[in-house]
Amino acid sequence: MLIPRIIIAGTTSGVGKTSITLGILYILKNLGFKIQAFKVGPDFIDPSYHHFVTNSPSYNLDSWLMGKKGLIDTFEKYTIGKDIAVIEGVMGLFDGIGGKNDFASTAHIAKILNSPIILVIDASKAARSLAAIAYGFLNFEKGIHIKGIILNKISSNRHFHFIRDAFANKIKIPIVGVVYKNKDLIFSERHLGLIPREELDDKKRNEILNSAKILSESLDAQKIIDLIGSIPNEKLTKKKIDNNINQNIQTIKIAVALDASFNFYYQQNLDILQKKGAQLIFFSPLYDDKLPQEIDGIIIGGGFPEILARNLSKNISMIRAIKKIAENQIPIYAECGGLMYLSKSIEEGIPKYVNDKIPGSKVNLNKTYKMTGLIDAITKMTDKLTLNYTQGKVINESIFGNINSIKGHEFHFSEMENISNDCKFSYYLNKGKGIIDQKDGIMVYNTLASYTHLHFSNTKLPQEFILKCKKFSRK
Repeated sequence: MLIPRIIIAGTTSGVGKTSITLGILYILKNLGFKIQAFKVGPDFIDPSYHHFVTNSPSYNLDSWLMGKKGLIDTFEKYTIGKDIAVIEGVMGLFDGIGGKNDFASTAHIAKILNSPIILVIDASKAARSLAAIAYGFLNFEKGIHIKGIILNKISSNRHFHFIRDAFANKIKIPIVGVVYKNKDLIFSERHLGLIPREELDDKKRNEILNSAKILSESLDAQKIIDLIGSIPNEKLTKKKIDNNINQNIQTIKIAVALDASFNFYYQQNLDILQKKGAQLIFFSPLYDDKLPQEIDGIIIGGGFPEILARNLSKNISMIRAIKKIAENQIPIYAECGGLMYLSKSIEEGIPKYVNDKIPGSKVNLNKTYKMTGLIDAITKMTDKLTLNYTQGKVINESIFGNINSIKGHEFHFSEMENISNDCKFSYYLNKGKGIIDQKDGIMVYNTLASYTHLHFSNTKLPQEFILKCKKFSRK
C-alpha cells in the first residue's frame, strides 16, 4: 500500500464529513493530483458525489462485507496509477457494528490501512468543550493516527478564538481547517447524502461544485497535503492486480436499470461483472419504452422508486416488457428499490428524512401506483428507517447457485404487505430484518428480489449469476 492516503472522520454523523471530503477532493484535483476516493461502509450516495467532483468512480471499503483481505485488495486494486487516496468515514470515528469493539468502523479501516486521520468536529453548539471532545478522541484508543482537526460551522471570529485558546495547551495536533457558517453552503448540506447524483439537474450540480470550491477555501491545503504524507510508506505489494477488463470474454449481455429511480449500485459490483465476462447495457425503467435487445440477464438496483412511482407506472410498455421476459425465465436480480418495482404496487411519497430537510417537499402517501406485479405483494411506505447489516443462511437455491450464506446490508423506508402465502424465499436472516419474519430474497420464475444489498467482492455470487445468464442465452 504505497500510495499516500487520508481518512476524513467525524465525531458523529452529520458533522459535515461529506462536504469536507468534497472540499479536499476539489483542492487536490485542482492541484493536479490523480485522486482515488473511497467511502467507508455500505453507502451508495456519497461515492456518487465523490465521482462528481473527481470525474472518477469512488469505491466502498467495508470490513464487514469484504473482510480484511477483500478490503485491502480493493484499496490496492483501485489506487494503482493514482497519487493520493481520500477516504470518507462513516458515522462517528469509532462507530461500528457493536459497542464492544471498533469492528467495521472508520477507526478499524484506519488501522487496516495504517492511514492518518483528519477529525471533523461540529463546533456550532460549543466552544471550550470542543477541546475536551478532541482530547477524548485522541486518547480513546491506541493504534490510530489522528493528525489534524477541521472545525465546522464556526459562528464568528470570536467563537473561533475561544476554541483556539482552549486547544492551545491540551491539543497537540494542528487545526487544518476552519469552516464558518455560510448560507452559500446550505444547499450542499441539505442535499449531500440525501439525493442521488442522478437526480440532480445541471443547476444543482453547479451549486454543489461551487459549494465544494467555497469550502475548499476554508481549508489549509498545504497542511492537509503534509498530513497525507505523514505515515511512512510501506513496501508495494508484490502481487500485480489486473485492473483491466478483458473485452474478449464479454459474451453475456446484462441490462442494468440506471436512472433517477434506480441508481444504488456498488461500483465494484459492476466492475466485477464486467471482469467476469458481462457486457453491461444500461436502461431506464422511467423513460425507455423497451428493454435492450438480445439480453441474457437483468439487474434492477436500489434507489427511491417511491418518489417517481407515478412516472414508473405510466411506462406501461416497460412494465409489460419486464414481466414478459421474466416469465420467459431470464435471470433477474433486484435489490430494495428493484424489489419494490417488481411488486404489485408502490405507495408514492418522499422518505421522511428527505422530506424534513427539503423545504417545499411534501409526502403524499394517499396514492398507490401499479408496478410490474411479478412479486405477489404490495409496497407500503413508512416513516421508519430500516438500516442494518444483514447475514443469513440460504434456504433455497436461487440464481446465485448453491451458496451456503450471504452477507449484505438493508436500507429502506418501505415494507412489503399482503405477501402471498406461497411466496418462496432464498434467505433466512440471523442478522437483519428482511422482507418478513427475517426471510428475504423472494424467488419467482428465474428472479430473485430482496431488501438485502449484496457486495460481490470475495464471493461466488457474480460468477453464479453470469453462469445462469449463459444458460439462458443458450436456450
